[in-house]
Amino acid sequence: MRLDKFFKVARIIKRRTVAQEILREGLVTVNGRPAKPATQVEPGDVVVVTLGSRTLKFEVLRVGGSARAEEAGSFYRILSE
Repeated sequence: MRLDKFFKVARIIKRRTVAQEILREGLVTVNGRPAKPATQVEPGDVVVVTLGSRTLKFEVLRVGGSARAEEAGSFYRILSE
């Protein structure tokens, strides 16, 4: 699954266009490598998002096309904030 779509489906970032902007600015890494909007993520990948002074590190647990709000948290596990 594309990383920009994963952010939206997992409700980490509400809009896909915002996710694409953050990815283009180089604020996200996947497994230690800079990520682009089309970067593919799979279960087990570690993603780090840096926004201002906040850093969110999480592991991808599963990918899927869509999810209800109650299921969104099951797509990832926060490793550190």
